[in-house]
Amino acid sequence: MASNNNLRVLIAGGGTGGHVIPALAIARELRDHHAAEVRLLGTPRGIETKLVPEAGFPLELMQVGQLANVSLLTRIKTLADLPLGILHCMRLLRSFRPQVVVGVGGYASGPAMIAATLLRIPTLAYEPNAVPGMVNRVLGKRVSAAAVAFDETRSYFRNAEVTGVPVRTEIFRIGPLITQPPRLLITAGSNGAKVFNDTLPVIAADLLATIPNLTIVHQTGERAFAATETAYRNGGIAERVTVLPFLKDMPQQLEQATLVLARSGSTVAELAAAGRPALLVPFPQAADDHQTKNALAMVRIGAAEMLPQAELTPGSLRARLIALLTSPEHLQAMSEAARSAAKPNALEHIGNSIASLANRK
Repeated sequence: MASNNNLRVLIAGGGTGGHVIPALAIARELRDHHAAEVRLLGTPRGIETKLVPEAGFPLELMQVGQLANVSLLTRIKTLADLPLGILHCMRLLRSFRPQVVVGVGGYASGPAMIAATLLRIPTLAYEPNAVPGMVNRVLGKRVSAAAVAFDETRSYFRNAEVTGVPVRTEIFRIGPLITQPPRLLITAGSNGAKVFNDTLPVIAADLLATIPNLTIVHQTGERAFAATETAYRNGGIAERVTVLPFLKDMPQQLEQATLVLARSGSTVAELAAAGRPALLVPFPQAADDHQTKNALAMVRIGAAEMLPQAELTPGSLRARLIALLTSPEHLQAMSEAARSAAKPNALEHIGNSIASLANRK
């Protein structure tokens, strides 16, 4: 599609890497292939405050509370403050004058999409999960268009297309799986996972003793970084384990990984793009259990195995990891299956959809 030199787009949402990283991928696509001016809208407490400025995009901030997985009092306060948030977004939209507002989920997405609808600005909702999050469930039938990852998700939206998940181009360039020397990558999004942080230091010595030349990279989240690093150090195995609060170099980490232990949010799209086998532990409190549905989609095609958190113990996790890491042929088959699920044109498709909405206006 030809570039629109006057294209201006506001991308709203954030909070976690699962929202912010796809938002930045869309922003780069619009900037690089549609000559668009892009701004992002988030909140002061989200990871967007670090990642967006580092990526070189302007970031607008607004105060907005939580609705999901919070107390009734917090929910009431958030709803009471919502009109002020919508007015804030309307002022921003009148100032920036975007042709399209893109909602990627997260705290700031709802007020921005409502404000855009009231001002008759075209909207596109991006939804990577089999079951949409709260904002997209509420607004799905009111948006102008939607980009979704699963065919069954289309029914929640108006004018939805199955585009796949926007994954950074560098991840699609990752080479074939190399099983020796083995490397285990543990990741759970920007906040990490307590179950991984508590369990892996307990079983890591056994893993390293059982599997020659194994190395481990463990992403913990900021809050648990110091305690998890100390737990590994106390186990006397720190030299073969790299502990990081956040993975800024995800393409490189996936390139070097033999097996990935992960949650099953938008990470599953990166695993598919990279062709990396995974043991997935869905986050049990995810809205509508969408992470289990994401994981099962990968299990069905042979790209991953799943271990429900309710069944995860030090013994069960140790056994599953050793079985996988000592089965190179099985890992290669999982790698090929993962790549078969990748959608390398997702970013291009989403960028063209946004440009089409702008032209339609």
